[in-house]
Amino acid sequence: QVQLVESGGGLVQPGGSLRLSCAASGSFFSIYHMAWYRQAPGKQRELVASITTGSISNYADAVKGRFTISRDNAKNTVFLQMNSLKPEDTAVYYCNAYTVPVGADYWGQGTQVTVSS
Repeated sequence: QVQLVESGGGLVQPGGSLRLSCAASGSFFSIYHMAWYRQAPGKQRELVASITTGSISNYADAVKGRFTISRDNAKNTVFLQMNSLKPEDTAVYYCNAYTVPVGADYWGQGTQVTVSS
């Protein structure tokens, strides 16, 4: 069982960069796959990136080549490095921890990212 807290959101200009962090509390962080989702106002929540316990990552087509997900198991933290940001990246970003087969599914409260000049 883990609790997740996101940080690092804010206002950034188009073309800029931002790094989000998700700090986990609890036991056995290394056994969980991790993911970042985002949700814009009035829109469905969508998967942005994921990283497995074996550090295999996957990305949504919209962010490939611009975003990088990583994890530091020793610090119980997952990161999302966002480069070349676009206005359409504006959303609330959520951290997610899960297991496969389904046995656990934890969510953070979210952090706002706004890309505007």
